[in-house]
Amino acid sequence: MEYRQLGNSGLKVPVLSFGTATFAGGAHDGSWGNTDVDEASRLVDIALEAGVNFFDTADIYSAGRAEEVLGKVIAKRRDDLIIGTKATFRSGGGLNDVGSSRFHLVRALEGSLKRLGTDHVDVYYLHGFDGATPLEETLSTLDEFVRSGKVRYIGCSNFSGWQLMKALSISERYGWAKHVAHQAHYSLAAREFEWELMPLGVDQNVGTVVWSPLSQGRLTGKIRRGQPVPSDSRLTAGSEVQQSGSEETLYTIVEALDAVAEETGKSLSQVSLNWLLQRPTVSSIIFGARNEAQLRENFGAVGWNLSADQVARLDAASKTTPTYPYWHQRNFERAAFATQV
Repeated sequence: MEYRQLGNSGLKVPVLSFGTATFAGGAHDGSWGNTDVDEASRLVDIALEAGVNFFDTADIYSAGRAEEVLGKVIAKRRDDLIIGTKATFRSGGGLNDVGSSRFHLVRALEGSLKRLGTDHVDVYYLHGFDGATPLEETLSTLDEFVRSGKVRYIGCSNFSGWQLMKALSISERYGWAKHVAHQAHYSLAAREFEWELMPLGVDQNVGTVVWSPLSQGRLTGKIRRGQPVPSDSRLTAGSEVQQSGSEETLYTIVEALDAVAEETGKSLSQVSLNWLLQRPTVSSIIFGARNEAQLRENFGAVGWNLSADQVARLDAASKTTPTYPYWHQRNFERAAFATQV
């Protein structure tokens, strides 16, 4: 397994990390999977054997039950794992059971620690941006978590560029812990991350932890021109993950993946993940697995690299026109390299 620094931190993480959204019914209605404790324990064993020791969860996954399952699985081997969890989204019916206020974050962290059966979280993310709470309140709370030892590093997820940059600036002003990672949606089927968030990550040394790298199964080869969506696809239950461009763009990407997969002897999923591993700022890619076969297939994305020509062909197949002002900025001959990805 390959390991990389997590942004501007001393923490090394595997380039692949295991997402637990399938544990105990999944993030929503169970359509993501329903991995019980015994199966989860087996999958964690396999992941650790392969060097994947970074596990991602959240307080809202299965209303906290995903954290409980993970906690039971890691009870006797906590020190072997790097655990990341998230808070901000609604976790109850009360007025203050949502957001990044001090009130909610303190309660959310204590709940996560209890469910995980641990005294600390290695990476604690804000799951989204809370525009109703002053950033100073949020960031000072996160800094207290770090100083108390309950959190090792902080990160955020699904932020806009200005939101992340403002947070970094405030933390620097007061000497508080800074976001070392941004968990973001990024794939061949969704490249908007490159327009602003990637250049910001390069400039500020914020590591990217990618979620939905296969665009909810769109890049596995199951979705093809002229064919119905398979009945076992997560897309049949509706998609909370948006793709860039049209369905025709997706078919073009899949056909380019087919060609590269044949050349490399790899699966479409492995090619898609390897493409991501060659992008700037990417520290780790979160993948999910409902069973052992899916888990082991993801490991095949590591230990080799696409050629420059193969990367260029996948880039071309997945290229979409950025919105303003990004298309305009790319026309400027002195634009920074990071904006030209």
